[in-house]
Amino acid sequence: MDNIIHICKGLGITPEQLYNFDSSIITNINKTLIQLNEERKNNVYNFANNQLDEQNKVVQMPTSNTVEVYGAVSAGTGEYMVDNQPEEVYYSGTVPEHDFAVTVNGDSMTPLFDDKQIIFVKKAQEARSGQIVIADYDGQAYVKKFVQDENGCRLVSLNKKYHDLPINEEREMSLFGIVVL
Repeated sequence: MDNIIHICKGLGITPEQLYNFDSSIITNINKTLIQLNEERKNNVYNFANNQLDEQNKVVQMPTSNTVEVYGAVSAGTGEYMVDNQPEEVYYSGTVPEHDFAVTVNGDSMTPLFDDKQIIFVKKAQEARSGQIVIADYDGQAYVKKFVQDENGCRLVSLNKKYHDLPINEEREMSLFGIVVL
């Protein structure tokens, strides 16, 4: 049974899947495998693992790009976002269609965004309730969830240890854009 568990791990399946798998190749491998001595069974297991590793390398190759990052926005207590020259930064992954990219500073938007994560933004002057926005709030740049309901408008952190930022006549607020999710 230990050998079957090892083989299943190498194949990335559970023993139940192996027994329910209606395939002549699996049946033939099993018939042959049970006839092998322990050393040769381990060879089959190691070969299957190597094949899986090679397959995953081919399938899961990340795209690599450089993106221009225009400073940082706060996921916390505020960040001054100036019109700096963009910084070319290596980015592993698919770059979505966007107008500009920024780096997140802080943890107020966890679990959605991590500290130092690059996020992509489409320029916008207005947002719908529930959208994640980049906003200038009293001269500081933030990444927050925009909420508009019966209690008014506010910028909300996903991390509950941070207070909401009310949008009213006492505060200056404008949007840079909406985060591409």
